[in-house]
Amino acid sequence: MDHAHYSDAYLRDILTGARTIAVVGASPRRRRPSHGVMAFLQRHGYRAFPVNPNVANPNAAGATIHGETCYAALADIPEPVDMVDIFRRSELAGAAVDDAIAIGAKIVWMQLGVRDDAAAARAEAAGLRVVMNRCPAIEIPRLALPPIHAAH
Repeated sequence: MDHAHYSDAYLRDILTGARTIAVVGASPRRRRPSHGVMAFLQRHGYRAFPVNPNVANPNAAGATIHGETCYAALADIPEPVDMVDIFRRSELAGAAVDDAIAIGAKIVWMQLGVRDDAAAARAEAAGLRVVMNRCPAIEIPRLALPPIHAAH
């Protein structure tokens, strides 16, 4: 796959097929992009699970972001995850991709500025669909996708 260019059909299929999204690197701080993107995904009908070990630590029992329990790792999420949205630096994205493969996610989405071709190849070899250097909160309105109706 050419990860420099994605067809609208490819992105549309991913975004209309996913219902649950783990946001790796979700932040409780309003000024962080991950905070706003997670809220956007929830408003659009997705079930979004925040993943951040610095928020979900034993001393912060019950820590939440946008009303959802924050998990320390993808493996801690008690429900199946369709898509893993990665807000991590490129050099750290590979570990999140490997975790996404391990939990059986269907899609790995790396945010704007995040690219790891080796991790993308591992994900594709494991049968996952991959998007790099894009943001679903930009692509959803650009593609004029209506909100999904997922059960929460």
